[in-house]
Amino acid sequence: MNPYIIFGILLTLALLYNFLNGFHDAANVVATIIASRAMSARAALLLAAVANFVGPLLFGVAVATTIGKDLVDPSAITITALIAALTSANLWNIITWWFGIPSSSSHALAGGLVGAALIYGGVGIIKMDGLIKIALALFLSPILGFIIGWLLLKLTYWLARGASPKINTTFNRAQILTATALALSHGTNDAQKAMGIIVMGLVTLGFQDHFYVPDWVIIASAIPIGLGTASGGWRIIHTLGGKFYRIRPVHSFTSQLASALVIFGASFLGGPVSTTHVVSSTIVGVGAAERKSQVRWLNLTDILVAWLITVPITAVLAAMLYPILRIFLGA
Repeated sequence: MNPYIIFGILLTLALLYNFLNGFHDAANVVATIIASRAMSARAALLLAAVANFVGPLLFGVAVATTIGKDLVDPSAITITALIAALTSANLWNIITWWFGIPSSSSHALAGGLVGAALIYGGVGIIKMDGLIKIALALFLSPILGFIIGWLLLKLTYWLARGASPKINTTFNRAQILTATALALSHGTNDAQKAMGIIVMGLVTLGFQDHFYVPDWVIIASAIPIGLGTASGGWRIIHTLGGKFYRIRPVHSFTSQLASALVIFGASFLGGPVSTTHVVSSTIVGVGAAERKSQVRWLNLTDILVAWLITVPITAVLAAMLYPILRIFLGA
């Protein structure tokens, strides 16, 4: 098949991945600000959409490099394997959105990429240092989210000791800043994953002789994640906004701040993280800091199950899709 057509298929799937990522993860940014009644749903989604678009344009491409260069050598994998990985991740994002499960788009893409690489070239083409880096980022970030959320609520209560109930107005206004920071961090980290795959495709097909991210790839990746966020994933907003405990302004403010700190930190270090799991863990950490009994711990089950099964399922799915796609695409 003509390489331009094949790249067009890859590009379409990568941009669809970013749209689904924004649509799926809109809940992460806006759920608490809506639940605390600091902003209307429409205004919150608009704010998040704009910040998700701007984030990828401002904060570098370290995560794109990790996904597109450090896990698998672009010259050692085929375009069909990349298409299988993206197809697997997109299908899983749609399935989990349909059932309202806050799963990880990052886990889905990492699993799809590993499964496609293994079925194509075996263990030898996977860079173990990159795999360990990605695994540590995905594993440690929710733990850090819980700890930082817990600490921030304690610190906030200590700083606000003796304040009147009117301080809730301050927390509501402050959420405009923290929600913007969270949306910027989400756009920064998550849009770069598609950038990495797009550039892998450019190198694999010989359109670039080495890995670097052109400006047009950054802009093209930023647009769909902003549009997807504006569309909103309402099923998951309901999960994060009310199933753990009754969220008040102080909970929303501290959980957003904690999430933004973790995700920005990971982005600058090149670690791809799951915004879904970071935000979920900070919400729970904040709730536990106030009173452990107020958290509905059983409602974490769906998130924990999705956290455990996403990588193996998307890896197997990509491995199954690869030989089928190879019939039509070759290589």
